[in-house]
Amino acid sequence: MAESRDNPQLHWIDPETRGILLLDAFHVSRSLMKVLRREVFKIRCDTAFEAVLRGCAAPTPKRRDTWINSEIHSLFTELFRQGHAHSVETWRDGRLVGGLYGVSIGAAFFGESMFSQESDASKVALCHLVARLRRGGFLLLDTQFTTAHLSRFGAIEISRQEYLERLEQATRQCAVFEAGLGGVPVTTLLRHSINQTS
Repeated sequence: MAESRDNPQLHWIDPETRGILLLDAFHVSRSLMKVLRREVFKIRCDTAFEAVLRGCAAPTPKRRDTWINSEIHSLFTELFRQGHAHSVETWRDGRLVGGLYGVSIGAAFFGESMFSQESDASKVALCHLVARLRRGGFLLLDTQFTTAHLSRFGAIEISRQEYLERLEQATRQCAVFEAGLGGVPVTTLLRHSINQTS
């Protein structure tokens, strides 16, 4: 991470506790499930990676600065070109209105950042990410930190030692990040494991 957009230095972060989302215990509110069923947004993957990166780095009223500097932008763009980084994008009326990006290594996916310009846009992207990770055989979704937003979906904190054990197991396995869902609705892919909340 960088301290700010204009700071050229990068810092490796190794916190004592790590945020993860358990793929088999993913929580979705009833209201969000309705949004998913109505297909309010069109979902695409890996078609606008740099635009998602820019969206995640853009200032917002709640966050004036970002940890995504030009070096991170360059490095993740190269990871995308090599097939290691992916984006899940939410589109509406031909406009990119939200999404997220991250990196896959083996059966581990490292969520880096998300953004939203419309209500529920990033939440829907996260649901689609989880569906793809489950379908592709992923074991670990690393969120780095736990936020109030992610906690609503069931994000938890685990110790560094437990994280390293899970990480080693996941990176020894193979998984596939699929851009499509094979025509299966996202709600169907999530339904058998989903824990609905009000």
